[in-house]
Amino acid sequence: MIKASHLTKTYGPLTALSDVSFEVQTGEIVGFLGANGAGKTTTMRILTGFYQPTSGQAWVAGHSVTENPADVKRNIGYLPETPPLYPEMTVEGYLRFVLELKKTAKADRPELLEWALEKCGLKNRRNSIIGNLSKGYRQRVGLAQAVIHKPPVIILDEPTVGLDPVQIIEIRNLIREFSGGHTVLLSTHILSEVTAVCQRAIIVHRGRIAHEQTIKDLSAKKSLEEVFLEVISKDVSFEDESRTSKLSVAH
Repeated sequence: MIKASHLTKTYGPLTALSDVSFEVQTGEIVGFLGANGAGKTTTMRILTGFYQPTSGQAWVAGHSVTENPADVKRNIGYLPETPPLYPEMTVEGYLRFVLELKKTAKADRPELLEWALEKCGLKNRRNSIIGNLSKGYRQRVGLAQAVIHKPPVIILDEPTVGLDPVQIIEIRNLIREFSGGHTVLLSTHILSEVTAVCQRAIIVHRGRIAHEQTIKDLSAKKSLEEVFLEVISKDVSFEDESRTSKLSVAH
């Protein structure tokens, strides 16, 4: 459902991604794990058609991100780290607006709206002003806008960042519910996020894929924390300590 082949992205002399290749199968929830600055968000933005790769190719739901970006966007739901919300709108008004932006069939919009409100636990907040909601509920609205058109692929960039422990649990439970019916790629720097939600972990380090393994195999052999520290210790230098220290094992 998602395939990246030799993706490279450079910004002048800086190489953000280097020869990144991986696949996510239909119905999987895969964690894209790395420290801040590892290249996770750059990968997400290439897969969603916001960035063009310097070289390499990627496909989402069978569509090329470079040749058919409009088709890619129709087949994905994307939640960036900062949800694209309008704080002055009500939850329902905003989601109706999103349905128009996504060019869903008018006849389907009432059903899709109710489905998203129910799925994301927003029925009792449908008339609330988004700017008056807690951060946890704003994140739910962000997730609702990503999935309201029932896309086959959902891409989430740091979906629980800044939430309190209760809100984190709630958002993780919501994400788990999309398993099977949707393919989910979840970018995070939180180790426990991957083990709690995902079926497989892809570790990205310094712009490259450093390790890939199922959570089941990780649990049977080593913890994800042990594997990650092994991976980055192979080439970590003093200059990288500030980056790797930002990887979270909390929550």
